[in-house]
Amino acid sequence: MTNILSRILSSRKNKSLDEEIKSFKEKQQKEEAFERKEHGIQPVPLENIVGSVGRYKDFDGRFRLKRNRPSARLQNIKQALRQGKTLPPIKLFQVKNEYYVLDGNHRVSAAKELDYDSIDAHIVEFLPSKNSLENILYRQKIEFQEKTNLFQSIELSEVGQYNYLLKQISDHQNYLKTIGEYSPSLKTVAQDWYQTIYRPLTAIIKKNHLTDIFPNRSIADFYAYISFHQWEKGRKRKYGIGIDQLIPKNMAEFREKMADEAGIEMPEMKRGITAFIFINVKMGLEYRVMNKLLKREAVQEVHCVPGEFDIIAKIVMERDMLLSDSEVVGQFIHENVRSISDVTQTQTIIPIATKHRNTPV
Repeated sequence: MTNILSRILSSRKNKSLDEEIKSFKEKQQKEEAFERKEHGIQPVPLENIVGSVGRYKDFDGRFRLKRNRPSARLQNIKQALRQGKTLPPIKLFQVKNEYYVLDGNHRVSAAKELDYDSIDAHIVEFLPSKNSLENILYRQKIEFQEKTNLFQSIELSEVGQYNYLLKQISDHQNYLKTIGEYSPSLKTVAQDWYQTIYRPLTAIIKKNHLTDIFPNRSIADFYAYISFHQWEKGRKRKYGIGIDQLIPKNMAEFREKMADEAGIEMPEMKRGITAFIFINVKMGLEYRVMNKLLKREAVQEVHCVPGEFDIIAKIVMERDMLLSDSEVVGQFIHENVRSISDVTQTQTIIPIATKHRNTPV
């Protein structure tokens, strides 16, 4: 059995060495993605960087430099990263959720090898024009995001549904104007709609396991369906007692009801997260970074440790049912840890299960 397992692992390793990272040109031609859109400098998850614009033959399937390529530059970059030096942002081309390196292949290879979570990059997106259902939905999602500034995950599977959500936000804008609560900025209203209407209703949907009935439909699909029939058409449906009791006849009443019952309903829509962040800092600045971390409310403990990392921080947070642990923790790290100028590298572990001394076996 051991020999069989070794052969399987060896086969997979050799396969990754033989494979190459993806070619941007091939992806661009396949998707007919030629319209450019600038996104400026943003952090990009390294796992989403899958290929290169011009040097895809120089790296294997795990973005490691092939053995027959000169490696002095890569070694210098890895040494610089280990020493905490700040390197300039790389340049990426984006096609949907995949990124291709225009400039910075060695920096990406080094960051992946050193287990970085993300890397700063100047992004130019190429929008797919091929008229597949997937691409049409993607372009509609991009248009929705640009108009609302809502970059949270709202994934719809039917053409035209993003326009329905835009209409709903516009209706909400008119409602807020009538009660004198907001100036009529669509992006500001969109955030209110997301926090006070979309998230509470989708949390109720998830809590009542409606997605289990139709696993190929997303939470956003159910939101669009229920809100359309309930608030647009006035068709009272039987979705289950948990939903029927909570969804009144129009969107404004639902918002008010959620505000009134926040103390009862919202705690049930949240769960706690514990995560451990392994941090490297510039030499000699460990205690200064520890003190800065302890000012963050979610940070419960910080430890200075010997070995590969300088500091271990324990964070305890709360997340909405609709968001993943990695989304919440990743945002916290980006805004509260990597923003500390003395931090050079982070790696995160989120436990999948926890037992305490008094936890029943």
